[in-house]
Amino acid sequence: MTNVNIDSIIETHKNNGNGIISILQDIQAKYSYLPREALMQVAQETGKSLVDIYGVATFYKSFTFEPKGKHHITVCLGTACHVRGGQTIAEHFQKHLGIPPGKTTPDKKFSFETVTCLGACALGPVAVTDGHYISKVKTNDIKKILEETVKGYGREKETKADAFSLRISCAKCNHDLMDPEFLIDGQPSIRLTVAFEGKHGSLRLSSIYGSYNSNTEHEIPVDSIVHIFCPHCHAELTHGLNCPSCGEMMVPLKVEDGGVIQICPKKGCPGHLLDLDY
Repeated sequence: MTNVNIDSIIETHKNNGNGIISILQDIQAKYSYLPREALMQVAQETGKSLVDIYGVATFYKSFTFEPKGKHHITVCLGTACHVRGGQTIAEHFQKHLGIPPGKTTPDKKFSFETVTCLGACALGPVAVTDGHYISKVKTNDIKKILEETVKGYGREKETKADAFSLRISCAKCNHDLMDPEFLIDGQPSIRLTVAFEGKHGSLRLSSIYGSYNSNTEHEIPVDSIVHIFCPHCHAELTHGLNCPSCGEMMVPLKVEDGGVIQICPKKGCPGHLLDLDY
C-alpha cells in the first residue's frame, strides 16, 4: 500500500472551486501516477463516488494507475505514422525495453506507451522521449535513442536537429501573424489576442514547433477555456478539430506554404495537431 498525503492538494482546489480533473492532475504530478488510496480519499473528501472518480481518470489517456518510469517513451501509431512503419518501430521499442505498451520496466527506468496521434503527421514515424519529438525514426536508431535518453545529451541533440519554426497567418483573413519585434525561443512570436473571464489582452506564442512557451498580457488560470482572435480582422478563430487530449474544439492557424496547426484553447492542455499536407 502506498502512503499518500494529498490533503493540501484537495484543500487548494476546494478553495479555488476547481474540479476533479485539476485534483487528479496534481496528484499525478506528485506521484507520477494515481494511487488507489489517493482516489479513495478524493471520493471521500469531495462526496463523489469512487466509480465517478475512476470514470474521469480512465476517460483521459494522460492519467495512469501505474507508477511511471524515470524516462517516458511514446510511439505514434496514427495512420500517417502507421503507413511509414510506426507499428514496426513500436515493436522494436517493446523488444529493447522488454515490456508491452502501457507498462514500466522493473527497474523503473522506462515507461512505454503507444498513442493514436502525436500531432506531427508530416514527420512520421514519430517517437517522443521525455517530451522531445524525434522524427522519421528507423529501427536501427532505437538502441541509440534509449542510450541517449538516459544520458540526456541525445535529447538536446534531437531538439536542435528536429525543432523548426513555423510562419503562421490567420485562418480567416490570411494576414501574417508573426511579430519579429517580440521574440520567444529566439524566434519571432505568433501574435494573437485572447479573451477569458471578462478580460481581453494580447497573447504571443512560440513559433517553434513543440514549444509551449508563451507570453500573455493577463495571467490565465489553468484549465480556463480562452477565446482566441486575430489581431487584424478581429474574427474569433474557431471550428477546428476536437482536441485529442481534452476534447475541446481546437483553434486552427494557417502555416505558410500550406498546412495548418491546431492548438487547444484550454490553458495547460498540451494538445496540438500539425498537418503540413492540409
